[in-house]
Amino acid sequence: MTEVEDYIYNFDDSQRDIMLYIHNLLSVELNLTDKLRFKIPFYYRKSWICYLNPRKNNSIEFAFVRGNELSNSQGLLDSKGRKQVFSVELTELSKIPVKELTVIIQEAILLDETVPYASKRKKRFPQ
Repeated sequence: MTEVEDYIYNFDDSQRDIMLYIHNLLSVELNLTDKLRFKIPFYYRKSWICYLNPRKNNSIEFAFVRGNELSNSQGLLDSKGRKQVFSVELTELSKIPVKELTVIIQEAILLDETVPYASKRKKRFPQ
């Protein structure tokens, strides 16, 4: 069992079921690498693609690190006031929009593979 799987199994029913489903989709079916970062599961290939963030309201925030660069033609992603990270709130396993989410994941992977990530952060000190 991986570090991420150990983390997921520490949650109760609905959160665990949602995270396990997404985890298996990302790590087994799509062959993304998983790693605990900032105490939550992140998934990557060349750079960070997405992460799972358990919320106190028993939902799971499924967030895309470069969400602002995705088309969001499905209308599922919400910025929640953030400039870069966009996410979808998942509350029940049976209500996950699998087809739409799979398209978003595929687009995020394609973006990661074809467009190198360039930080838009301003440098604090001139060099």
